[in-house]
Amino acid sequence: GWACHQPQLMLIVCGSANSWIQNRLINNHGGLYDRVTYEIKLAPLSLKECESLYRKNNIRFSRYDIAQAYMILGGIPYYLGLMEEDQSLAQNVDRLFFSQNAVLRNEYDRLFSSVFQRPESVKAIVQLLATKNAGYTRKEIVQHLKISDGGSLSEQINALITSDFVLKYVPFGFGKREEHYKLIDPFCIFFLHFVQGKAPVDHSYWLQHQASQEVVSWRGIAFENVCFQHIPQIKYKLGISGVETQASAWSKRNGNDQEMQIDLLLLRADNVVNMCEIKYYGDDFTVTKEYYRLLLRRQELLAEAVSRKQGIQQTLITTFGLKNNEYSGVFSNVICLDDLFL
Repeated sequence: GWACHQPQLMLIVCGSANSWIQNRLINNHGGLYDRVTYEIKLAPLSLKECESLYRKNNIRFSRYDIAQAYMILGGIPYYLGLMEEDQSLAQNVDRLFFSQNAVLRNEYDRLFSSVFQRPESVKAIVQLLATKNAGYTRKEIVQHLKISDGGSLSEQINALITSDFVLKYVPFGFGKREEHYKLIDPFCIFFLHFVQGKAPVDHSYWLQHQASQEVVSWRGIAFENVCFQHIPQIKYKLGISGVETQASAWSKRNGNDQEMQIDLLLLRADNVVNMCEIKYYGDDFTVTKEYYRLLLRRQELLAEAVSRKQGIQQTLITTFGLKNNEYSGVFSNVICLDDLFL
């Protein structure tokens, strides 16, 4: 009551407890209603910003490794600052997660306790979302967790979205009621997949499992999330930065009851749809005859779902590039890892 009449006072609130800030200040329905003058959201660093930070810290990772580090730690400066310059990426990961007394072994629980008012409830949502890359609808979350579909759930989901843990999107071809919530936080995805609930493993686990199928499969999904977090860079490379665009995923079952999935769709206001295939690959990507036919079939199914006035461009997002052969012409655009660092 006294402070609101003092023109020389300014209150600045900052911190990682996003749910508290959201509920008590920004969305306050009492005396603080509509009193916030300005919000500054501190978003995770981009790949380019991560590269700059590594260089400042004298860490000489390749962009291939920087992308992998992003797939594990995201763009959180505190985590990136834990990397040591005299170790490889794999050695750093082992030291941070799998060695005795690993620095980030207990970080998952500490993170949620510091950021959210009801950490156990929020962790339950996150752990459910981690089981399905496409995410779940609100109705599915309620059913799986057997919880009430009320205001508390709304607060928790909104806090997760605001904190960049979760992405809300509508899969192509569905209405607003089919909004999906997709876990995109790299640290949570990695931790739940490789660390949570597992007994301590060998201190060189990551170094020894680089080529394992489990790690290879995880890389494919994790790179998709990196791409979702770098849509502006993808649009810039395509020359459509000024075009209004909606990003989505899409899946459909064909006549043989096989699911046809498209990793990323860019639905553009200029009546073009970029049908993006995302491949995290250790070399130039090669389109085989079988894969070529699969891409054509996916395009046919997508063409049935979009307006006739919309053109479809097959777009490849990959690490190093596309090997030129008789089938590579199926892609109208190729976006490489370097382009995500723009």
